[in-house]
Amino acid sequence: MRILAIGDIIGKPGRKAVEQILPGLVSEHRIDLVVGNGENAAGGIGLTFSTARELFDAGVDVITTGNHVWAHKEIVPYLDSELALLRPLNYPPANPGRGYLFKNNVLIVNLVGRVFIGHFDCPFRTMDQLLADFEPRSVPIIVDFHAEATSEKVAMGRYLDGRVSAVVGTHTHVGTVDAHILPGGTAYVTDIGMVGPTNSVIGDDSDTVIDRFLTQRPGRLSVGRGKVSFDAMLVDVDENTGKALEIKRIRKTVD
Repeated sequence: MRILAIGDIIGKPGRKAVEQILPGLVSEHRIDLVVGNGENAAGGIGLTFSTARELFDAGVDVITTGNHVWAHKEIVPYLDSELALLRPLNYPPANPGRGYLFKNNVLIVNLVGRVFIGHFDCPFRTMDQLLADFEPRSVPIIVDFHAEATSEKVAMGRYLDGRVSAVVGTHTHVGTVDAHILPGGTAYVTDIGMVGPTNSVIGDDSDTVIDRFLTQRPGRLSVGRGKVSFDAMLVDVDENTGKALEIKRIRKTVD
């Protein structure tokens, strides 16, 4: 089975890049399942129904999110709908939505980190509990770990090695060069990167971000402009064992 995991999709430029690039990738690489992180798809922060629908229509099968999932209140009712839309599993259980689902016989899980992000339930113990519920089923399992600290992401990869098919990091919008198969057969990368403007600061307008650093005054950030990078990871998984066979970075650029 071949699975494509797309990094954080930033605003309208990111959505349009997905629309332009994804259908060709699916055809070229014979991709069976597409997972995309959409928590910045609406104006650079959060997700709305219409922006989610754009991504689904473009070929994304499952949308994961992260700490910005609640930025637009209109999306909240859809978290409990039939849409293949996830919020991090380790939010306190009273929250709406779900943190995992099955799609095309693959279990997709969404987690959020705690270091430098916020106060959430422990993502490590949350995964222990989830995997205990699915043992002894052997199915491909893809984990989107939306976290800031590289150490927390690497630790999660090592912790889940041999227990899931892939742990792919999102949130920092900066792709890392450490894509590899861990000893137990789990594909891992610290961060996929983003689908967003390259002439920017992690997708946002450079001047606005720099002004924030210089003045320390808060202000609304706007999505950058210009060429857009499309960052994704292609993961091949043995359907019988759930072990990863290969992980490969895909990066394309569109105007």
